[in-house]
Amino acid sequence: DSLFDVLNQSLSTYLPQSDISRINRGDTSVVVDEHFKLVFEKSTEIWRSTGGYFDPTVGALVNAYGFGPGAPLNPVSPKEKDSLLLITGWQKVKLRDDNTVEKESPYIFIDFNALAKGYVVDVIGNFLQKIGAQDLMVEIGGEIVAKGLSPKTQQAWKIAIDDPRQEEQRQFIQTLSLNNQALASSGNYRKYRIDPNTGERFVHSINPLTGSALKTNILSTSVRAPDCMTADAWATALMVMPLEKGKTLVDDYSHLEALWTVADEDNLLVIESKNW
Repeated sequence: DSLFDVLNQSLSTYLPQSDISRINRGDTSVVVDEHFKLVFEKSTEIWRSTGGYFDPTVGALVNAYGFGPGAPLNPVSPKEKDSLLLITGWQKVKLRDDNTVEKESPYIFIDFNALAKGYVVDVIGNFLQKIGAQDLMVEIGGEIVAKGLSPKTQQAWKIAIDDPRQEEQRQFIQTLSLNNQALASSGNYRKYRIDPNTGERFVHSINPLTGSALKTNILSTSVRAPDCMTADAWATALMVMPLEKGKTLVDDYSHLEALWTVADEDNLLVIESKNW
């Protein structure tokens, strides 16, 4: 519990007095901890690797569309979107040597929710190993890290991936083994809002390059990686990125494997990277 408290105090946009919330309100005196620093550095790495499709400053756009904490649904006009793009871009945020954060505009909103949960899974897993656990599986909100063997089967941990079309009866599209690996999934089939006036569906994936709430036939992505923070961030980026571009990128990285579920009229296509 104490680990959750420390991590939330550093990284949670849902806590008004967390470090990241204070930074988002323009407080330049906040000295961030090692957790914030590690998540910041991983964000920079994946922002570069994805050509900007992964971008923690998409938070202002997320909030404008109504996908942030406690925000109402709000269709965004082209003029408002253009103004929000002025405060979007990870290159506009710097981590100084004294561990304070510099933003080009005080209105830039940093949101690590696309990889912080995966990072928390890693921290809990590392803690359990540190106190002697060899066989363990940690899952928080669908993000998973697994080490060693399942005590029940004495084999690698078996994990199931949800079918995004499931009704009341839960169904899986695939099961796989995790052996000293992490798995994270992202999807727009649960996190969406419907405008009561127009009936239009807004998905939770925002393209930081265009500022648009993405309408896509990619229903979900799952990524397997050595650590859960990396898997979590890439799963988010692949939801926003064009399918072929994402597949080409993943195939270029030997440490990544990915699976996409794609709606094709009434059918569900399951597409795998070459190493899956």
